[in-house]
Amino acid sequence: MTQKIEKIEAIASNYDVIVFDQWGVLHNGSKPYPGAIAAIDALQGQLAVLSNSGKRSAPNAERIIEMGFSETAFDYVMTSGEALWRDVDGGQIAARNFYAVERTTGDATTWADGLDIDLVSDLGDADAILMMGLPDGAHLDDWTEQLGRWNAKHLPMYCSNPDRKSPRAGGALVTSPGALAFAYAEIGGTTTFYGKPHQRVFQALEAIFGPGNYLMVGDSMEHDIAGAHGVRWDSLLIQGGLYFDRFQTVDAEQVITEIAAEKKCALPTYRIEGLR
Repeated sequence: MTQKIEKIEAIASNYDVIVFDQWGVLHNGSKPYPGAIAAIDALQGQLAVLSNSGKRSAPNAERIIEMGFSETAFDYVMTSGEALWRDVDGGQIAARNFYAVERTTGDATTWADGLDIDLVSDLGDADAILMMGLPDGAHLDDWTEQLGRWNAKHLPMYCSNPDRKSPRAGGALVTSPGALAFAYAEIGGTTTFYGKPHQRVFQALEAIFGPGNYLMVGDSMEHDIAGAHGVRWDSLLIQGGLYFDRFQTVDAEQVITEIAAEKKCALPTYRIEGLR
């Protein structure tokens, strides 16, 4: 059974490193959640962020600071985009001509800085698809033709954000790039995912901080909770993020049990209404 807690401070001393997701935990993409900054400021010890963001670590750290969190709040910010950048830079990925899909024009150019690759606008020049982000308001149906063209050319896709949905202000959810990447895989496209729940990003943080007891704080059972348990970390589920609406109408334990069954993952170690 998942243990309910009122404040993260109640369990913080049990862990050497506490790792936080971004969207749905620290902020909603527009502003921090009530109590989140105070909760982080009250914690001692090593803190990190592990985010399924297609962007690299530095812009994500800047975003967190712009939201009002202290510049020294987190010892490290690791993103799925950072992990992908490192693999391209290290030669683990052979592709050098990428057709990029991004949330905002220029995101891919910023991400690719320092890499010996080309971002191409003509699909005929591409040898891979870089799936970084989708504009808010995007719908999968709008991409059916594109997916078919990519697959016809046998282009591998590298997805730096495997989230299917992301929370926004007011409890709204938007389609995220993971949804498109999974749709591509379903029609036979070769897809490589970076980020939670895949173990590479968790292990990257362990390489930075070393062995110890880790706690993953997240709002996605599919990514944060399942990924944490895959590397034997404990987990804390935030009820006020991705599943906010579901927790408003049904008993919390029932909701968690149902979602765990749907996602075929273990129950979180702890649950809390919001970060405080």
